Amino acid sequence: MNFLLVGLGGAAGAVLRYLVSLIPYKGDFPLLTLITNLLGAVIIGFISGIAEKKLSDNAVLFLKTGLCGGFTTFSTFSLEAYKLFELNHTYLAVIYSILSVALCITGVFAGTLFAKRFV
Repeated sequence: MNFLLVGLGGAAGAVLRYLVSLIPYKGDFPLLTLITNLLGAVIIGFISGIAEKKLSDNAVLFLKTGLCGGFTTFSTFSLEAYKLFELNHTYLAVIYSILSVALCITGVFAGTLFAKRFV
């Protein structure tokens, strides 16, 4: 049952992300992605904030893991970094944030190079 909840939420999140991408915007700055990531961060923060008192475990799986995960994985990264700050693990939060951004951009670069070289 958990897989189904996550899958349905993920599908809904992916559709919502696609709908945001249809908003007419012309420019070099990736504004729609920034908006998507910001919305995802706000939504996962809200869900996390009410999860213990107001939501069932199934609702949390559907909304947090599924919907937010399908909408943007950046929301999960943001929540994890926030929790580290909240626990006063500032050093870990900063390291995690820097590593996440730097390594993921490097990963995209490496994957692109790999594809150009071998495909």
